Amino acid sequence: MTLDGLAVALLVGAVIVLVSVLGVRLAGRLGVPGLLLYLLLGLALSTAFPGLQMQNAELGTVLGYAALVLILAQGGLTTRVDQLRPVLWPAITLASVGVAVSISIVAVPLVVFLDVSLQNAIIIGAVLAATDAAAVFSVMRQMRISSRVRTLLEGEAGFNDAPVVVLVAVVSSGSFGTTPWWQIPLLVIAELIGGALVGVGVGYAGRWLLPRLALPAVGLYPIAALALLVGSYGLADVLHSSGFLAVYLSAVIVGSAARLPHRRSIIGFADGLAWIAEIGLFFMLGALADVGTLPEAIPLALLVAAIILVVARPLAATVSLLPFRLPRSTIAFASIAGLRGAVPIVFAAIPLGLGVPGARLVFDVTLIVVLILLLAQVPLIRVAGRRLGVVKPDEAVELEVESAPLDGMRAQVLGVEVPDGSGLVGTFVTELGLPEGAVVALIVRGEQAIAPDVHARVRAGDRLILVSTEEARAGTEERIRVVAKGGRLARWLDRASGR
Repeated sequence: MTLDGLAVALLVGAVIVLVSVLGVRLAGRLGVPGLLLYLLLGLALSTAFPGLQMQNAELGTVLGYAALVLILAQGGLTTRVDQLRPVLWPAITLASVGVAVSISIVAVPLVVFLDVSLQNAIIIGAVLAATDAAAVFSVMRQMRISSRVRTLLEGEAGFNDAPVVVLVAVVSSGSFGTTPWWQIPLLVIAELIGGALVGVGVGYAGRWLLPRLALPAVGLYPIAALALLVGSYGLADVLHSSGFLAVYLSAVIVGSAARLPHRRSIIGFADGLAWIAEIGLFFMLGALADVGTLPEAIPLALLVAAIILVVARPLAATVSLLPFRLPRSTIAFASIAGLRGAVPIVFAAIPLGLGVPGARLVFDVTLIVVLILLLAQVPLIRVAGRRLGVVKPDEAVELEVESAPLDGMRAQVLGVEVPDGSGLVGTFVTELGLPEGAVVALIVRGEQAIAPDVHARVRAGDRLILVSTEEARAGTEERIRVVAKGGRLARWLDRASGR
């Protein structure tokens, strides 16, 4: 590439990124994820300008893996161990048993009734069994979902890439059909165990190392943290274990460290990289598609999408979560909230790059199914979340505030919406009974910002801005939930019951 060519490439790239960033705002108004617009933009531009089409599926897979590493790192850094711990085993079961159930339900009808080859049927079932970390993180964090449910689904998305990518790689290889079937699950389990050990090891090494680096510039800490997390993927892959699981677990452990220096700078840097990775990933996958061959895959894609929506996902969620005696509302929401996005399309590019017979049809079916599911599921989960009571307007959520003094005192800023009917309405700030180390710093009422005093009273529609130390955060969130349910008498009732 010449210098003139570089200038054109940078100009085109800048325009695409700016259009994609503005598309996030438009997508929010339309009620669809911005990731869908990125994918459609890649399809449109590759069709209008054939020179933008990506012909090398193997290169697309490599770039897709690199993007997924950054996305999983960002998702792990913003998931706390204390949030993940209560739903760890349900999430792992959903990411393993649920994946197996979904693959079986999708693949069997394709082989029995549509004469699809066993190899291609398993690949289609496998790639579409994986929920997408980018889509789940993007959509769930825009909704006030119960933190327990959100962490369950995010944990599933972080864990299920690992078994699926191993399975797709084995089935797409030339040894498929000659390898004994019982060796495949053993290989998957061995890679997962190896990835988990690497992830935990790198995570705790990062927790020990980062506070002791004493780097001369704040901007070096995010680079060091991301280098550690990306390195966990590389180390795990070199050791023939799951790199995706390693990077997610190491990110969760590092992000949960109480003494992580410049936490907000690290998370902000990871967030920016993840957005760039998501934009580039979806655009690239759109450019990898061949629009001319898509119509042929539409009938099969419609059938597969219907099976996933109506049978596979609901049954996978029910079988996986019922033994843990989770609330029915949680299981019902998980049955419709398994979002697909870039991950299935990246995995579908693996057999395309290896030249597996029928791989182009597999890729096209996967692409169309992802488009259908994004259009159908995102509006559905917003409605279902409210009706099932999974959406929690009173839930305290962390607000990203870049402030060195807050880092120094290990404090966080939380935001609480106060809807009509909440027990918080009518409560004086002094009646909230927040634990020591937490205060209501501000009440946002319409366009006014009110500094609360002893006479400040909470109204419907207010937004409370709280500042809490790390130690007081859990108690603060629990206290807000109690008052939101029990109202101003909650404090008196707690005393009367001896709590």
